Amino acid sequence: MIFLFVFWRLDAVKNILVTGGAGFIGSNLVLSLQKKFPDSRISVIDDFRSGHFSNLSGYQGDIVAEDVSRLDFGRQFQGMAFDAVFHLASIMDTTVRDQRMQVHDNVEGFRRVLDFAAIRQTPVVYASSAAVYGMGRTIMEEEMTPNPANVYAFSKAQMDNLARVYTADRLAWRIVGLRYFNVYGPRESHKKTCASMIYQLYCQMRAGRRPRVFADGGQKRDFVFIDDVVELTIRAMEAARSRVYNCGSGVAFSFNEVIQTLNRALGTYLAPEYFENPYDFYQSHTQANMERAKKELGFAPMYPPEKGIVKYVRWLQGNFSRIASGPI
Repeated sequence: MIFLFVFWRLDAVKNILVTGGAGFIGSNLVLSLQKKFPDSRISVIDDFRSGHFSNLSGYQGDIVAEDVSRLDFGRQFQGMAFDAVFHLASIMDTTVRDQRMQVHDNVEGFRRVLDFAAIRQTPVVYASSAAVYGMGRTIMEEEMTPNPANVYAFSKAQMDNLARVYTADRLAWRIVGLRYFNVYGPRESHKKTCASMIYQLYCQMRAGRRPRVFADGGQKRDFVFIDDVVELTIRAMEAARSRVYNCGSGVAFSFNEVIQTLNRALGTYLAPEYFENPYDFYQSHTQANMERAKKELGFAPMYPPEKGIVKYVRWLQGNFSRIASGPI
């Protein structure tokens, strides 16, 4: 593990592939990698179904506008050898009801990435999801049996299974999954109704409207700021072996607490407006146990929800005129 850390710090990673690089998490990762490894060549694959070109303002690498579940990787990247692959491309909308499309695109896209990476056993970090844990109210640990409540979560659980299959007889190959919890931060506005509740509530309150939340607002989420997500995603390349790690703040924060924090940050006094939850697969409580990432990767979240929300509001206040004219 020490060798890998030095390997990355010496900028020996020259070719990096990021799928889903125009999306929310992907674009933040790409721009961070570009800054961290200025001498590296970064290639992005994104079909722009759920990403947006404006997220990559300032990006200086190559972009392949293709669907990873249908792309011939060998033909596209003839003669190129990658040192690291970050696989973030997937259908992100948890309300999509087309089971075949959701499972096919998410699972088969990952399979094509793994088949390509297997040739040189290139390390892969991929996006799993806290949704695989289902609707329990306990602190969520990586060894829990998945209990997906919708097809999106099922597809992510299957990706975790696929990673285990591919490394079963390749013990030296590292495929690392990150179970992202409720991520929020810059470059998510293009997601519209799929953007974080923090962004959606901010927009309502900035416009002077009462923030609308389900039931009594007591549902709790592990809200994790994008800066922490990017930091852990990059550190995951240093994992000593194939593993799945939670990626959250480690804090369960209610929607009522989000509204209180936004009110303080905005200087408003808007009371929530409650309405009934129409979804039968809705997770009412998520909270990540972050001990594995702390112990094995030396990672500790820097932004508990109160701190992260305040930083995000400052960014939004400084950029909202640009957001209003188009996604950013």
